[in-house]
Amino acid sequence: MGLFDSTDEHPPSKIRRYIITAAAGVLILVAVVWWFSRFHTEKHTVRTFMNAVVAGNLQEAYKIWKPEASYSFKDFQDDWGDAGYYGPVKSFYIQDATRLRNSSAAVIIVEISPYAPFPEKDDVAKQAKTKEVKLWVQFSDQSISFPPF
Repeated sequence: MGLFDSTDEHPPSKIRRYIITAAAGVLILVAVVWWFSRFHTEKHTVRTFMNAVVAGNLQEAYKIWKPEASYSFKDFQDDWGDAGYYGPVKSFYIQDATRLRNSSAAVIIVEISPYAPFPEKDDVAKQAKTKEVKLWVQFSDQSISFPPF
């Protein structure tokens, strides 16, 4: 057999390359979806709570809060009622959610405003009246409280 008398050679298959690329793509997609939805339940709890406060349904908001015995409904009204520390609350914006290392809860940062709808960023006069509140949402029972720090 001579140098130019060899049999036909076939290029290596590209299937393995496609499988590895597809697996890496799926892994990245799963990681991105997990990252953006990791506090979905806690944000939903806070959104439900804040909607009840905005609607003026403080009894329902107090139930969602799931307070300790030491936090009475009067204390709750003093914080969230129209004449309370955070009141009146007419609109809100969930700004961020995070988890402290080795904690059993998420910290949800909410901006609250006495204006409806929530003021635009360029409306300086109305933005000056917005307040930032940090809410501590337990992973186990979705109870809400103020952070311990």
